[in-house]
Amino acid sequence: MRTIINPWIGQAGYNCFGCAPHNAIGLGMQFSEDGDDIVSLWPVDERYAGFKGVLHGGIQATLHDEIASWVVFIKLKTAGYTEELNVRYLSPVYVKNSPLTLRARLAASTDKRATLATVLYDASGKACSESTASYAVVPAHIAGRMFAYPGIEAFFAAAPAD
Repeated sequence: MRTIINPWIGQAGYNCFGCAPHNAIGLGMQFSEDGDDIVSLWPVDERYAGFKGVLHGGIQATLHDEIASWVVFIKLKTAGYTEELNVRYLSPVYVKNSPLTLRARLAASTDKRATLATVLYDASGKACSESTASYAVVPAHIAGRMFAYPGIEAFFAAAPAD
């Protein structure tokens, strides 16, 4: 697995609920690349419970949406925005069954659209929810202006020199 660097850390105005590590109420997601998949291990916090120790469905949807966007950043080397997100809840996610693993991959893409498939697993490896996300994507030079997309190089540490 290859660690993905969050290139927006330290930028003025960056306070993403999904991935900003300094957002006190945010999810603080971090990512890595594993072949075709983008992966996030996320330690569940009880403050995100809905009812009786079960992770709130809206938080699950946010986790799916966030990791889908990182597939666009890494695999399509650009940015975009969510047009549609369909989440299927398969099983309760208990906050005590942590950390969760999210895996996402590109299912299909054109120049203007991408379809991403995501799955959320509990600590035992059980699939608890899955989603299909549709994203509008823009060319990288436009993504730089619209979304401060820094280019794919910014997401990975430089390879060591020989």
